[in-house]
Amino acid sequence: MRVLLYSGNLEQIKRSGLGKAIQHQQKALEYIGIDYTMNPNEAFDLLHINTYFPKSYLLAAKCRKKGIPVVYHAHSTKEDFENSFRFSNLLAPSFKQWLLTCYRLGDIIITPTPYSKRLLENYGLDQPIYAVSNGIDLSKFQITNKQTIIRNFRDKYGYQACDFVVMGIGLYLKRKGILDFVELAKRLPHIQFIWFGYLDLRYVPDEIKTAVTTKLPNLKFAGYVPNEDIRAGLLASNLYIFPTFEETEGIPAIEACAMKTDFIVRDIPVFDGWLEDGVNVHKAKNLEEFQQKIQRAYEGQLPSLVEPAYQIAVDRDLPQIGQQLLAIYQEAQKIK
Repeated sequence: MRVLLYSGNLEQIKRSGLGKAIQHQQKALEYIGIDYTMNPNEAFDLLHINTYFPKSYLLAAKCRKKGIPVVYHAHSTKEDFENSFRFSNLLAPSFKQWLLTCYRLGDIIITPTPYSKRLLENYGLDQPIYAVSNGIDLSKFQITNKQTIIRNFRDKYGYQACDFVVMGIGLYLKRKGILDFVELAKRLPHIQFIWFGYLDLRYVPDEIKTAVTTKLPNLKFAGYVPNEDIRAGLLASNLYIFPTFEETEGIPAIEACAMKTDFIVRDIPVFDGWLEDGVNVHKAKNLEEFQQKIQRAYEGQLPSLVEPAYQIAVDRDLPQIGQQLLAIYQEAQKIK
């Protein structure tokens, strides 16, 4: 079996969470020896498609006509499209209908979490839908020279060894909780805040532009950085916070688990059942709870949960994800 791992307009999305998820799929297939190509002009036996752009739709439709099994990876929902780009809320109902048009081309649908699976089932999709984590390459998180990485990171961004650093990750989207991140920096001037990620400000609402250009002595926007810099940040920061309002999974949460970084996530349904408050993560329902728990962490009063959190990453290591994908591919072939 040879798989076409296809993602139309890959260049446009490579810096997003979706781009990282596609990289993880490649590695997962390599780990278990599944032959794949990313070139639609080469021969293949099964299409695993990741995007909803017109070229992706046309390729999936072509494969359906030829009798080639199609596995459609549903990374996106109407819910996580809202509160993102300019006019996204206005366009969300139409975006949902387009997603349905695309996803109905799949013989099988994959989506990252049981939460996003429920959303898709509620859309009325009737194909088999499987929840498979985007996973993590745990081998990349086995760090030996920790103190050197921490010192280099803090030197690079101008932090002292005594500074308490809170880190955030994501595109410049309201959905990612970036407005709350800036507000927390305002409320906690004795704590350093740094956000990694980037989006062209031409595509975001004015309130996001204002937030990202906020000038505070304890707030930095570091922009897009390579994956190794994200790992360094998680290692060198005292706390990671994920104030997102909506996700289909949230790879940075798994990365924080893998790096054994204490973190706080917003208490939203996507994290139910795998991130448990007070067990392997700390959760906050609103801005005030984030502020209170960050302050407690600063004071050394928030218990560390990094050891139980690490098991989350172990369970989602890419070789295991590869085995799950193989089983789904084999089922898709039987359906055809």
